[in-house]
Amino acid sequence: MLNDVPDLLLRHRRAVGVAAIVLALLTWTVDLTGLVYQCPYCRVQRTMIGVLGMLLMLPNPAHWLVRYLSAIFALFGLAVASAQHFRGWQRIMGGEFEWGEQWYVNAWMLSGFAIFILTALLLLIWRWRPVVAATPEG
Repeated sequence: MLNDVPDLLLRHRRAVGVAAIVLALLTWTVDLTGLVYQCPYCRVQRTMIGVLGMLLMLPNPAHWLVRYLSAIFALFGLAVASAQHFRGWQRIMGGEFEWGEQWYVNAWMLSGFAIFILTALLLLIWRWRPVVAATPEG
């Protein structure tokens, strides 16, 4: 059952790519309109999610250059997200953690989501294989 999820996502990879780009654009809109704190960590994470979404939508994500770039962008986003997430764990272990009044924009929680999203997009790009048309035997 769980093994079918990557195949399902890959069958609809362009929709997944569009969803990643839309997520990046929506979060940038919220940031640029001043509705949330302008966080450099968050900006990197949302940008890398959008970039990976664009790479997933390319005609051939299995091309070596696409995979190389996706690895670089994903690792950069993951390093930033991990640093932000670890800061949250430091506050938790130090007894200083608070969800805040707007718990749904808590940096610790959102950076955790970014880690999952970035990893999933990278794995989808690296798992994609072009469909080879069957040739008639003759």
